Amino acid sequence: MKKSLLMLCFFLIGITNAQNIQSPSKNIRVDFNLNADGTPQYAVSYKNKLVVLESKLGIKLKEGGDLVSGLTIDNVKNTSFNESWKPVLGEQSSIQNHYNELTVSLSQKATQRKINIIFRVFDEGVAFRYDFPKQPKLNYFIITDEITQFNLAGNHKTFWIPGDFDSQEYVFNETRLSEIDNDKLNLNNGIALKTIGGKTVVQSPLMMKSDDKIYLNIFEAAVVNYPVMHLNVNTKNFELTSFLVSNAIGDKAYLQAPCVSPWRTIMVSDDARDIVSSKMILNLNEPSKLDDTSWIKPMKYVGIWWEMHVGESTWDYAGSQNASNVLDQSLKPTGKHGATTENTKRYIDFAAKNGFDGVLVEGWNTGWEDWAGNWKEEVFDFVTPYPDFDIKAISEYAKSKNVKMIMHHETSGSVANYERHMDRAFENMVKYGYPAVKSGYVGRIIPRGEFHDGQTMVNHFNYAARRAADYKLMLNSHESSRPTGYSRTYPNYIAAEAARGNEFNAWSTGNPPDHETILPFTRLLGGPMDYTPGIFEIKMNHYDPKKTEQVHTTLAKQLALYVTMYSPLQMAADLPENYEKYPDAFQFIKDVAVDWDESKYLEAEPGDYLTVVRKAKNSGKWFLGAITDENARNSEIKLDFLPKGKKYKAIIYEDAKNAHWQKNPIAYKIKTVEVTSKSAIKLTLAPGGGTAISFEPVK
Repeated sequence: MKKSLLMLCFFLIGITNAQNIQSPSKNIRVDFNLNADGTPQYAVSYKNKLVVLESKLGIKLKEGGDLVSGLTIDNVKNTSFNESWKPVLGEQSSIQNHYNELTVSLSQKATQRKINIIFRVFDEGVAFRYDFPKQPKLNYFIITDEITQFNLAGNHKTFWIPGDFDSQEYVFNETRLSEIDNDKLNLNNGIALKTIGGKTVVQSPLMMKSDDKIYLNIFEAAVVNYPVMHLNVNTKNFELTSFLVSNAIGDKAYLQAPCVSPWRTIMVSDDARDIVSSKMILNLNEPSKLDDTSWIKPMKYVGIWWEMHVGESTWDYAGSQNASNVLDQSLKPTGKHGATTENTKRYIDFAAKNGFDGVLVEGWNTGWEDWAGNWKEEVFDFVTPYPDFDIKAISEYAKSKNVKMIMHHETSGSVANYERHMDRAFENMVKYGYPAVKSGYVGRIIPRGEFHDGQTMVNHFNYAARRAADYKLMLNSHESSRPTGYSRTYPNYIAAEAARGNEFNAWSTGNPPDHETILPFTRLLGGPMDYTPGIFEIKMNHYDPKKTEQVHTTLAKQLALYVTMYSPLQMAADLPENYEKYPDAFQFIKDVAVDWDESKYLEAEPGDYLTVVRKAKNSGKWFLGAITDENARNSEIKLDFLPKGKKYKAIIYEDAKNAHWQKNPIAYKIKTVEVTSKSAIKLTLAPGGGTAISFEPVK
């Protein structure tokens, strides 16, 4: 009798205080419980091995107590979900969204408040979020901290950058978790504005690999009306805790119930290809809010941009005269201004001749003389061109050549000013036929005291996408908070920068050869990146013999990046004359697609190498990109992704035998072979090199 009663008590405790849920494949399991203090805890297992040890969950509030302890379980709900959906633009024409869900409803007797914790478990990982239901005792509230922990099972190899509230434009560090230390970094890296959260604060997504070859990635999805989450690392016990970016007065988030937090995500696999190919972040965002998406088109473009970075021209019209009104007749042009009518028409001609969709022009509008570093409120009005830029004539000329113009809106960090002018700026774009805008946020944010990654700015970046959609305009943001899948909800948010791009190679220590092998495991998990590849003149002494800077890749790797760095908005970033010197290599950039029906990650190892093959949208053509770090690499790729029974012409753009990213970067060769699905191709990548292949059906 006593034994039966004891067993019944254990059974009831198991129902009320401990729950678990598995992925559809049953490889991943989440265990949830409340500890003796009523604090929520969870753990994650992969193939019966703990990868996240028992970790605490909870929310701290500014007023009226915290939702951290003293909680009890009111209800538990289990559901499953399985559907496929079609992205407007993407790596796949169809994406599977399959998960099991556990919702734990909690209440706090002392405050009579309620909070739900929702877990979703996919075959590639785990996601969870806080849900605040509508309730009498919690209406408007302020979050001061999130007690979200990721208690890791070991001292993993980690790819990390500092937890900077204002910039993600860092090279990655590859160390053990125990070795993370921002104080030891050389921060003379070309980043003008730095606001690092602490000695051991790092950014997510955080990519890791355990000693037993388990790949882990901690990130977040659907960051809406909430600050960005960085991570504070305990370098002794490998416990990570959420570190939310505050606003100007130290608060983290202002919310009103009902509402939810972003999803906190943990990807896990013993195959790195599962991480880099995951669509979990996109799946955790809401479906598209746009009824009509027919106007959202992929674009391949050139533009007046790289010539400023290499010193051939300038963004400003009048130089160091520091004029607040460049239309003042006393001002004299320096003659170095890049965005002139004549120069823009030259780029339009080049785009039309080579089949490019668009032309970007930076520095076209007044204000560039008087803002850098000044924290000035009103710099740009986003509609007034310089005297040497005839926006109407250029618009008409581009239209006659069937080329679209891409607008540039540099905000100088004065977000309040941009929002005041946004509608007039977008109306101006519609008037002159600009379908897409590249926005920039260089500098300290106005309203003063806000950070790029705070709630205010997250709301602004998302608002800009929504408002652009009202005008049927596509958005490409630079210096924004990093994307977390919002492009599913607003697919006109076509791309973003939010990482260290190719331009750093022109005037700083640059991006090391492993940089592009890490970005697909980190930044690109949240959405497409405008990395601006395609630089053919690798060494900057081409422009000035005194310069020592260079792009840290071979030319062949620059071609491969068009496949490995996914974006439906891809720039051929070099100068037209540089492409005209290498027309055979330039052919790949002209041919490669930017929107895809299918993508397969054939080889992957973060920090070392990546090989991807993609099928062009509504086409029989396939394109392959393979890249490596500073080490040479040989491999053999089976072509079983090609349709059976069909012949293809494979045009292979590869490193020459003597190619080397530093010693001989422009050495490449091109060969053509006939292949089928039964064929295999040997890849030979130079140090810092790559291979690009186009597969064309043989008729």
